[in-house]
Order: sequence, then structure tokens, then C-alpha cells
Amino acid sequence: MSVVVAIDAGTTGVRSFAIDESGTPVGIAYTEFPQYFPRPGWVEHDANEIWAAVQTTLAELTSVLTEPIAAIGITDQRETIVAWSRSTGEPLHRAIVWQDRRTAARCDQLEADGQLSTVRGTTGLVLDPYFSGTKAEWLLGEGGVVPNSDLALGTIDSWLVYKLTDGGEFVTDTSNASRTMLFDINTLEWSPEMCGLLGIPQSALAEVRPSSGRFGVTSPNCAAGAGIPISGIAGDQQAALFGQACLSPGMVKNTYGTGSFIMMNVGDSPVPSPVGLVSTVAWTLADNSTTYALEGSVFVSGAAIQWLRDGLGLIDEAADIGPLASTVDSSGGVYVVPAFTGLGSPYWDPYARGTIVGITRGTGRAELARAVVESMAYQTRDVVQAMSAASGRKLSELRVDGGASVMPLLLQLQADQIDITVNRPMVTDSTALGSAFLAGLAEGVWASTSEVADAWQLDSRFDPGPGRTSADELYAGWKRAVERSKGWAGS
Repeated sequence: MSVVVAIDAGTTGVRSFAIDESGTPVGIAYTEFPQYFPRPGWVEHDANEIWAAVQTTLAELTSVLTEPIAAIGITDQRETIVAWSRSTGEPLHRAIVWQDRRTAARCDQLEADGQLSTVRGTTGLVLDPYFSGTKAEWLLGEGGVVPNSDLALGTIDSWLVYKLTDGGEFVTDTSNASRTMLFDINTLEWSPEMCGLLGIPQSALAEVRPSSGRFGVTSPNCAAGAGIPISGIAGDQQAALFGQACLSPGMVKNTYGTGSFIMMNVGDSPVPSPVGLVSTVAWTLADNSTTYALEGSVFVSGAAIQWLRDGLGLIDEAADIGPLASTVDSSGGVYVVPAFTGLGSPYWDPYARGTIVGITRGTGRAELARAVVESMAYQTRDVVQAMSAASGRKLSELRVDGGASVMPLLLQLQADQIDITVNRPMVTDSTALGSAFLAGLAEGVWASTSEVADAWQLDSRFDPGPGRTSADELYAGWKRAVERSKGWAGS
């Protein structure tokens, strides 16, 4: 017997997660790392602090494991970009996080210059500071990073493989590369046109490999030990799609994490990027077969719960929000639009800002908590409606995971709002599970994707309640609140 370890390098913390050959979790360790907000709308991480968190969780996890580690998989926060020195292995600037809005004006300029159709057709993405390309351009300009032969520009997965192999490998996978705005999702190669447009030297970018396959082996400096194959990499939402066993075209999942990310498997060809959504690589297997997806990205979901905890002090722990919100039958007409760093799908407004409307003298902690929970369901409905329109099909079920999926209140609200069944699996850590499956497939722990599908087990099912009037009226109020948040920061 052996286990597979997933390193889940998320936006606010790192989780190291081990599963056995049946797909059953056998160990987990988690630690948070600091967030930096140097200016309004700017979000940064210290890449060394992320690496330290990886080492801490690996050490804690491996101290309780009794079986050898067959492989390591990595999943990460995708669009966050790191610049570091290949020779020293040290960061050259704080990492710029996917939530960061500092390049909004640059995206506006590129759109005004007529570049949107090029971006959509080549990368499947939209012109938004969410993606890595304009962040990398900023680092090489205002960020003061010098573009020379020593420079490495990569997403968090590339940074971690580089550290785990003590500088031996500078690699990424197709799913992460497809989030940079520098990658051609049709040819599955870095795009000379996009790199030229943004002034990014291709020599500074990582080698792109399949999501399932050998990326390298750990060096002695790895807290889990030396010689362990690193054999799976996928961006967090693509990993969750794989972990949810959404392996057939038309299957959809939503991950309630720092943000909410709704993704649909669309098969072996990219769907032209529709308005409000992006087309992206889901994964590439070792046989070089590639699966594509449609995705809608909600920037703030679970992060709004953290804001209630850390910013307002309304709850002591994130887990308190469900019980508190459940003490009232409604928000009393209060809507919270958590556009703290702009609005993602389907609005793509980097200038939107957080808004609370409908407050009365009777509004209290419970109403605000419920309004935050409801905002997660409304934002998902925004995306699901756009996805149904783009794909031409009504979804039959939504598979959910992520931290907030433990809340029955949220999942019932979600089923009511989208009018389809919401299914929660036994293992809700689908992001880590997916990267572990990708790694285990490469090393023969699982023989096929059919075995991955067999490992998915239903925990709870939430069916929509009778009647649509109430849900639709609540949603209409949400749409009014969203309109008030748009364009607040100006252009």
C-alpha cells in the first residue's frame, strides 16, 4: 500500500492532503500565510512564506503517515504570478495575486486598442487584471524586475516545483499556462503574439507539460523526503473538476473557496469564449489528450466570510456564519455585493466595489451574515445562467465542494436559485483530491480515469423547493444591488 500527497497552495493558506489507493483521506495539515494589501485593490503574497507553509504542512503530514508516498500532486491559485532568480531561488518582488486590480487601466487600454478579439481567440480569456499576463508586464515595468536570462516568471505551481526540486525543474502544466493570457489554447504552446504584445520574454516562462506525468522528483530539502515523484499539476479549479469526476462533457462543478468558480467540461475542443465566461484548458493527460472547459469566476465568495470575521468582527470563526445566518428566515431585504476587488463573471467590471444596500434599523449581525451567504448563491446563479446560454443546455446537476459547501443553508439556497439539484460528495476537498488523482494516474496508483470516477461518492443532495416566485424576486433584488456596485472606483 502507498499514499498520494496533494499540495493545495490556495489563496490564504496551504493544505497538504494524503489519500490512499481507495481515494480515502488519511491525513491532512493546513496553515495560513499572510496577505498584503499595499494599496486599495492591490493584493500580494510573499512567495517564500508560501514555500514555508508548504514545508510546514508536509512535515506535519508526513509525521503521521505510515505508508510510503507514491507521488505528489500540486494544485494552486492559478493566476497569481511570481518573479524569481533562477540562480538564487529568491523572489524578486512579492507575488501579485489573482485578486489584484492594479492593471485594470492597462486592460482598458488594450481593449481600446482592439486587442480583445486576439486575446479571446488565442487564450480563451478576457481582458481583465485577474489573469497573469498584465501582472507579469507590470512586474517588468513598474515593478522593477529586470528581464534577463536569470529571470523566472511563473505561477505558484512552477515556483513550488522549483523549490521542491531545489531549482532542478522549471515547469508548469497546460491548465495553469492557460490562465496566464500568454498561452495559445489551440496549439497548447506559449503564444509569441501575446508575449510580444505584453513584452514578456518567452525565455522567462516555464516548460509546459501535461497535467498528469512526471515533472521531477523531490530533493533532500523537501520536508516530505527526497526522491518522491512530482507527477500531477493542475490549477485549483481544474483540479476540482477532475476530483469531482466531471469527466464527461456537460458535467459541472462549483467550488466555494476564496472565490467561487463554476466550471463545465466541454470535451476535447475549446468552445469559443462567450460573453461573460472564459474558455480554458481543464487538463492534459499523459497520453497528451486534452480536455477543455468553460468557466465563470466569482472573485469573492468565502473571502466575504473572512471579511465578516477579520474586518468587522461579527463572527469569531468562519464556521460560525452558517449557524448565525440560520437564526433568521431572511436577510430582511439586505444585499451584500462583495465586489471587494471588482466583479468577475459575467460582469467583468474591475471598477466595481463592495456594496451593502437595504439596511434598516432592524438589520443586525444575523441579517448581514445571511446576506453574505445569499450573495454566494446569487453570484453562482449569475454564472450558471450565462453557462446554460453559452452551452445551449440546462444543467442537470451541480456538484459542489470547497469550505463553504459544508453549509446546508447555502446549498439549499443554491438549489432554489438555480432550480437544479445540488450534490455534495463525501470528500469535499475536491481540489486536492483532483491533483492527487492526476499524480497517482501518472505513477500507476490508479489505472484509468474510470477508477477515478468510481471513487466519487455522494454525501448529500439538495433539491430545489417548490415554486420559483420567491427565488426570482430575491434574485431581482440582487441584480439591482449589483448595478449599484458597478464602476464605483472609476476608470
